[in-house]
Amino acid sequence: MDLLSDITQHLLRFSPDALIVVDASGRIRFANQTVTQLFGYAPEQLQDKPLDTLIPERLRGKHVSHLTAFLNKPGNREMGARIADLFARRADGSEFAAGIRLAPFEIGGALFVAAAIRDNTERQQINEALIAAREDADRANRAKSRFLATASHDLRQPIQTIRLLNAAMLKVSPPDLRELLQQQERAIEGMTRMLNALLDISRLESGAIEPQVTNVPLLELFHQLITEFESIAQARGITLRIEPAALIVSTDRNLFYQLLQNLVGNALKYTDHGEVAVTCVADAAALAITISDTGIGIPSDKLDRIFDEYYQVDTQGAKRMGVGLGLAIVKEVARLLGFSVSIASRIGQGTQATVNIPHRFLAAVPTGNDAASSVEPVEGTTRRARVLLVEDNDGVRLATELFLRFEGFVVKSAHSAAEAESLFANCQPGDVIVADYHLDSRNTGLDLLTRLRQRLGYDVPGVVLSGDLPSVLRSVRTSVPNCRFLSKPVDTVALLDAIDELSVAREQAQD
Repeated sequence: MDLLSDITQHLLRFSPDALIVVDASGRIRFANQTVTQLFGYAPEQLQDKPLDTLIPERLRGKHVSHLTAFLNKPGNREMGARIADLFARRADGSEFAAGIRLAPFEIGGALFVAAAIRDNTERQQINEALIAAREDADRANRAKSRFLATASHDLRQPIQTIRLLNAAMLKVSPPDLRELLQQQERAIEGMTRMLNALLDISRLESGAIEPQVTNVPLLELFHQLITEFESIAQARGITLRIEPAALIVSTDRNLFYQLLQNLVGNALKYTDHGEVAVTCVADAAALAITISDTGIGIPSDKLDRIFDEYYQVDTQGAKRMGVGLGLAIVKEVARLLGFSVSIASRIGQGTQATVNIPHRFLAAVPTGNDAASSVEPVEGTTRRARVLLVEDNDGVRLATELFLRFEGFVVKSAHSAAEAESLFANCQPGDVIVADYHLDSRNTGLDLLTRLRQRLGYDVPGVVLSGDLPSVLRSVRTSVPNCRFLSKPVDTVALLDAIDELSVAREQAQD
């Protein structure tokens, strides 16, 4: 027992923390040796002194209220856990940030409080540095979000102009220039893909994307994939086979399409012959959508890195395409949606990318749908529609107008929301509106289309274009009938198909 008593005495006197004991009146009744190192007082100098001796004058009033509250409801706790300005005063008058742990106890019915005190100056400096770093990071994220909003619109505008002008020149150029224009078209496509990938990964990393869940029919998404990639596959001499699936997935439509879009685009990019196929298999646990190709394949020792940003596999001397962000985007989008993606591949035998969608995301299967006809693109349509174009960028407006006229459309255009109102005054049945979403601070292209529909009493067909389509679609809370949303730089085939489909749908509704 004597040894235990000695140990206890030494622990009290030489504890790493300064220890003091105060009574209910706030007077110091005990101080250990560590107090000297921390405060500069000998223990006997503090005997029977008020606790205010160790508190800066500016904080003594606040301290009295805290001590009173503690004595009214004593308990083991850290003093000042929610107080930013908890400081102690040394014998020489200097101050330091203090960490204080309190523990009440009784002796003979009298209440005492033990306080363990340490210098928290370094900890406070670290916390202040962390707070400053977080504020810097928040400012950087806000700046990044502003940049993305600007870049999504402004950087895409000149590419849109070049793309449309190139398509228009292809229509009227002599054969000896057509090959050069086709090479230029492929360069524009590559530039567009890289810009989209860089903006997409930046937006995902900044946390600026929140999934907006709705019921998404796979038939519609697969039809959109065919519309976008059929012409690319044909140009490369590859068969694109997408098996219809009458299933509905409860998810964010735009993110889900972006995921499939990247996987199908990747498969086509690395396939020189054969086919790219999209198939679905559902069981009790999950829906598996597999995108398989007969392309060059991926070495087994590289499979664990293919989802890394900016990483590209050097396969059998194949040339690099893109910037290596497609699968990084797929991985991040899948995480946001609650899905998973796996890749299987063998060199020379192709690749299979499988999206696993847990069963809880599957909604009711629709009935009475003709799956095969639902995914067939519109073919053989006659372009009779007149296009009313609203675009505030002069270069994009002139290029779009020129391209559509070479495709056989009658085009009337306006460069502002105010001018569009005059243009729409002559809107006729069968006209299709093509409008940029971002027009001015008060009007969007969708606003103009909505007001026109209200005035005429029917759903005037419309195509809305945007350089920041994901953000636009998230802001559109309800489905917009008889309207197509396309991303800038717009795919010329997708634009023509959208106008054709809307024209045919309007004619069928009139019949």
